[in-house]
Amino acid sequence: MQMKIAQIAPLTESVPPKFYGGTERIVSYLTEELVRRGHDVTLFASGDSNTSAELVACCDVALRLNPNAQNHIPYHIMMLEQVRRRADEFDVLHFHVDVLHFPIIREFARRTVTTLHGRLDLPDLAQLYAMFDDIPLVSISNDQRRPMPPVNWLGTVYHGLPPDILPFRPKASGYLAFLGRISPEKGPEAAMAIAARAGMPLKIAAKIDAVDQSFWSEKVEPQLLRYPNVEFVGEIDERQKAEFLGGAAALLFPIDWPEPFGLVTIEAMACGTPVIAFNRGAVPEVIDDGVSGLIVEGVDEAIGAVRRIGGLERPRVRRAFERRFTVERMCSDYLAIYRTLERNERFPLVSRNGFAANADAIASPVSDELA
Repeated sequence: MQMKIAQIAPLTESVPPKFYGGTERIVSYLTEELVRRGHDVTLFASGDSNTSAELVACCDVALRLNPNAQNHIPYHIMMLEQVRRRADEFDVLHFHVDVLHFPIIREFARRTVTTLHGRLDLPDLAQLYAMFDDIPLVSISNDQRRPMPPVNWLGTVYHGLPPDILPFRPKASGYLAFLGRISPEKGPEAAMAIAARAGMPLKIAAKIDAVDQSFWSEKVEPQLLRYPNVEFVGEIDERQKAEFLGGAAALLFPIDWPEPFGLVTIEAMACGTPVIAFNRGAVPEVIDDGVSGLIVEGVDEAIGAVRRIGGLERPRVRRAFERRFTVERMCSDYLAIYRTLERNERFPLVSRNGFAANADAIASPVSDELA
């Protein structure tokens, strides 16, 4: 059955983003797959977005690229007012903007889904979510739910990518990769230490937000002089990402925070590149230890993992991605949630392949043999 669906994206980046931007990238993949399946989709996003859906331009360009946009909140409030005025047009309204919309959707909340893309362990959030405990929510991992009070979880939907957007690379070059943001929680210092002690070159492709500029200047940039094996590439686009990740012997993911998902890990897997990741947040849910990567407890174990990473077969890494993290699977999971909204039913317990539900459901990692 065809549905009229609104996708409401953050305005910080375009959909899809020109460079860094995990949430906007997922919104783009989901929107295009919904259109491909014949649904009538309206995307509320920045005017420089590229989509086959109906685009409602809520600002001219992505706010991060607009030097005149000093405060992003007014733009988002104006977008949400446009959504409110058109709400009756849609069967489902899918929000990706954290919590800004909660007060305005009370009258039609049963036709909404809100995917929470960020960390939920911050101390200011518990009271807010307790006040809005009826809003239908979706998590992107089960670990992401742990700090939350009782709320209206409809399911957990793992991210997914179009299978052909990052092509499989059967052979790697001799370097390690770090891709993401330069920030303390992402672990660039640990990545440099791991590569240096393992005797491997490291390429860092990352953006530097204004809030992390001092961390870059004081902690990371000086280390580039200390480690001649490290090359800072800067922020890269989608075309460069395929080459960057596909050529790496492994992606280093030395996070020091409860990562809600880690989109870059499945991007690496799509290329056939295994991941060496610290055991934090959603890592055990996403990585099949010994199949698509190696999960470690710290720098010392990561160094040993670098020396063992050649034992993981790149075709099996790619098959792990195809089995669990395609956009087709993600879209099917969301459609199942959309279709249940009108019945106001809860979902069964967590499914191995990504679709999940029940506020108490916490998936346990499984490492099935992949044929």
